[in-house]
Amino acid sequence: MHKLLLALATVLYLLALPAQGQEAAAKPVAEVLAQDLREEVLRFEATVKDMFGRQETKPVPVTVYRPPGDGPFTLFVFNHGRAVEAKRAQQGRYRPESVARYLVAKGFVVMVPNRIGYWETYGGFDPEFSGCRSIEPMSIAASDQVLATVAFARSLPYVDTSRWLVGGVSVGGLTSVATVGRAPEGLLGGINFSGGTGGNPDNNPGKPCNPSATTQYWGSIAKNAKVPMVWLYWENDKYWGPNYPKLWHQAWQDGGGQAQFAGFDAVGEDGHGGINLDMDRWLPVVDQYLQNLGFHTPAIVQIPTASGFATIDNAGVVPVGAAGKAAYAKFLEMPLPRAFAVSSKGGFGYARGDYAAGRALGFCQRIGESCKLYAVGDDVVYKP
Repeated sequence: MHKLLLALATVLYLLALPAQGQEAAAKPVAEVLAQDLREEVLRFEATVKDMFGRQETKPVPVTVYRPPGDGPFTLFVFNHGRAVEAKRAQQGRYRPESVARYLVAKGFVVMVPNRIGYWETYGGFDPEFSGCRSIEPMSIAASDQVLATVAFARSLPYVDTSRWLVGGVSVGGLTSVATVGRAPEGLLGGINFSGGTGGNPDNNPGKPCNPSATTQYWGSIAKNAKVPMVWLYWENDKYWGPNYPKLWHQAWQDGGGQAQFAGFDAVGEDGHGGINLDMDRWLPVVDQYLQNLGFHTPAIVQIPTASGFATIDNAGVVPVGAAGKAAYAKFLEMPLPRAFAVSSKGGFGYARGDYAAGRALGFCQRIGESCKLYAVGDDVVYKP
């Protein structure tokens, strides 16, 4: 019982935050692992070099999310970004839970390496420092750790590394492009969310340092790429602006690489966070890409029609306890879009804003219970 209350308290804290802050805030708050995703942190040793030729071997923590069952499941390596220098010391363990929940539902085991120079290994050795010069050394160091993650995954009985994918956001997107450009064995494709390097949204919004280095390097490695990619960027990205990603994509295409460019209109205050702020728009694009690669399992949360079970304001019949009814009262005060989910054991989760139904289900299920949507918008969709 204590465990359940602790988990619900964590969920309630997260849900009280603004929608755009929920996933970011989860990093320092939650040591309550996502039980439905079988979340765990493993470690392996990796050796990398920096741009000065210095080489070190350090432990790489990797967060693992996986489906129910024994597998083996197709591997998806997902990569984090790089905070600006003033904020990098606080860059903790990367937990892309909403993205992972979609990919796990799709049938993947998701492995998220916290690369050397971040979180536990921050300080003293930074293999991804580029000094706004050539991006090749940082790209090799980052993609080396992707390949090391795949090698480590071969020791795990529930992972199938004969077919795998790579993805990531910001410098993690750059890492994905670099990995595809090395054409490793078994790789099926790559997803690039807002990839690049050298951005400074506070001091030079939309004007990364030395963007031509990215153009040159990506154009030069594209000839090696053997698999299709999808690149996703937002118009109001404060790291790169609207035009540089298009130039980088053109260089990749001209160099012989295959990549669909999905450009989205502005979202939030900074489209660089579109991976968290705009799931409603990017999920169908990524889902179609994965279907084209042969992954057809439905994974996007679908909204049921109104069930007629109750009126939206009838809190008395919501199948939750006192804490859940208090949460439902808060849910009713939220603007649209919004969603509320319940479990068979009285658990609950709720969310507002982008992909509200999927996030509400995720918050409910993360304590290990099976959940269903109770209300979406102004409609009760629950069927006992």
